[in-house]
Amino acid sequence: MTEGIEHIGRKDIAWSYASTIFMVGAGVLLMPFILNKMSAETVGIWNIFQTITLLVMILDFGFRPSFARNVSYILSGANHLLREGVENVDTTQSVQINYPLLKGALKAMRLLYKWLAIGAFAILSTAGTAYFLYILNKYTGNHQDAIIAWILLIAINCYNLYTLYYDALLLGKGYIKRSQQISILAQAIYLIVAISLIYAGLGLTAIVSAQLLSTIIRRVVMYHVFFTSEMKTALSAVEEQDSHAILSAIYPNAIKVGLTQLGGFFVTRSAIFIGSAFLSLEAIACYGITIQVMDILSRCATVYYQTISPKLAQYRTENNWTALRQSYIINVLSLVATFVVLGTLWIFLGDWALGIIHSQTSFVPISMLVVMLVINLLEQNHATAAGFIMADNRIPFFIPSLASGAATIFLLLLFYYLLPTIYYLPPTTSTWPLILAPGIAQLAYQNWKWPSVIIKELRQHQQTT
Repeated sequence: MTEGIEHIGRKDIAWSYASTIFMVGAGVLLMPFILNKMSAETVGIWNIFQTITLLVMILDFGFRPSFARNVSYILSGANHLLREGVENVDTTQSVQINYPLLKGALKAMRLLYKWLAIGAFAILSTAGTAYFLYILNKYTGNHQDAIIAWILLIAINCYNLYTLYYDALLLGKGYIKRSQQISILAQAIYLIVAISLIYAGLGLTAIVSAQLLSTIIRRVVMYHVFFTSEMKTALSAVEEQDSHAILSAIYPNAIKVGLTQLGGFFVTRSAIFIGSAFLSLEAIACYGITIQVMDILSRCATVYYQTISPKLAQYRTENNWTALRQSYIINVLSLVATFVVLGTLWIFLGDWALGIIHSQTSFVPISMLVVMLVINLLEQNHATAAGFIMADNRIPFFIPSLASGAATIFLLLLFYYLLPTIYYLPPTTSTWPLILAPGIAQLAYQNWKWPSVIIKELRQHQQTT
C-alpha cells in the first residue's frame, strides 16, 4: 500500500532553498530583458496582468490550503475530517490510510475546481475584458500584442485554476523535494521560452505564452508524481466516500481562508487597481516592479515555513508541541535574517543594478523602499504566525483580514480622491498612499495580533509539558 506523508528533512529544506534561489535567479535574469526591451507603459500592463492572476487565484477561496491540510490528515491516519480541530491518531501504530476517504476527497477537489474554472472564465471574459479595454485606452504601445496576451492570460488562469488541486495533493503528501524539482523544471522552461520570444519581438505575448507552456508542463508532471501505479491501484480497489459530505466538512474553514486571502489581496494588491485609475502607467510600473522584487524577497524569507508547513498539520494531530515551538522559533529567525540581509543589499545595490541593464523602469525612491521593507516584514511575520494557528484547522483571522482589506481600500480612496475633493486640492501623483495605506491597515491589528496568539499558545503548552 502507498505510504503516508513523506518524511520532510534536510534534503527537502535544501531543495526548497535551491528552488527559491533558482526562481529568484531566473526572475532576476528575465527582468533585464523585460525592463530593457519593453517600455514603462508595457511593464505597467504586465504588472496589471500579474495582479489579475493573483485575483483569479482568490477564486480558489481557501480550498487549496484546506485540501492540503486534510490530505495530510488522511495520509497521517485520520478516518474523519472535522469542521474544526483535528482527529488525533495513535502514533505508536503504523499509519493506516483510509483510501475511501482519500478517493472521496479527490472527487470533491475535481468537482469544485471544474466549477471554479468555469466561473473564472465567465468573469475574465466579461468584467475582466471590460477593465482591460479601459486600461488599454491609456496604452500607447502595440494594442494587438496586448489583446493576444490578454486572451492567453485568460487561458492560463482557467487551466491553472482547474488543476490547482495538484498543488494540494503534493503538499499534503509531503512531496516537498519533488515539488521544488518540478518548479525548477517549469521555471527553466518559462525562462528559455520567454527570453527567446522577447528577442523575437513578441512583447507581452512572449511572457504570457511562456507562462502557459510552463504551467501545462508543471501540471502534467505533478499528476504523474502523485498518481503512481501504486496509488492508482489502491484507489481503484475501494469505493469513494460521499464527496459532498467531505466538502461539507472542509468548506466552512476553506471559506474562512478564502475570505482571509481576499482581505489579504485587498491589502497587498488593491493599490495596483485603484492606483491605475489615478496614476500614470509609468508610475504603476515603478511601484509594480518594486512589488515584484519584494515578492521575491518575501518568498526567500518564507522558504523555511513553506517547507515545513505540511509537517505542522502532522504535529497538531500528534500533539507534538516541542516540534511546533522549535519550528516557530526557526521560522521567525530565518524570516528576519533574510529581510535584513537581502533588504540591505537591495537598498544599496538596487538602483546600480537597474543602471547596468539600462532599464526603462526604476524602483521607488530609497525612503519609500525602506518603509515597504518594514511593512512587508511585519506582513510576512503575522502571515506565518497565522499559518501555525491554521494548522490546527482554526481560522480566527478571516474577519480581521477582511477589515484590513476594507480599511486599505478606504485609505487609498481617502488619499487619492476624498481629501483632494473635500479640500479642493489637485489630485496627488505620489506613490506614498499605495505604500502607507496597507501598512497602516495592518499595523492597527493583524501585525501584532496573530504572533501574540501563537506565542501565548506555545508558552501555555510549554508550561504543561
